Amino acid sequence: MEWTISLNEDRHYAEVVTSGTADNVGSLAMVKAFSTTLGEIKIKRVLIDHRNINYVSGGTVDVYNRPKAFEEMGVFHNIKVAEVVKPEHRKFFDFLETVCVNRGYDFSTFEDKEAALEWLLKE
Repeated sequence: MEWTISLNEDRHYAEVVTSGTADNVGSLAMVKAFSTTLGEIKIKRVLIDHRNINYVSGGTVDVYNRPKAFEEMGVFHNIKVAEVVKPEHRKFFDFLETVCVNRGYDFSTFEDKEAALEWLLKE
């Protein structure tokens, strides 16, 4: 999976745009990259745009263990994350949302970028 990270300093959030195949290794590398960037600049909101992903791989166990991997990498629980996904990937990312929320992450999945931004920037 490839990704780019850009900062919206006016609205105080980072945007990650992904492409390619979403897999466990690539997803964890992306999370590590943006959490390091956020830690350096003190931004606590992230919009992840997965609409350019062409395939999502990973089973139930991989997704279920993802928050534990986040914790082992030192990803902060005080980061708010909105993910924008294609309708055909919604089931996968909804399950990821559920396990992340259950582990204390402020995380939500959307199909519409404007709705995701509205939720992300809401105090």
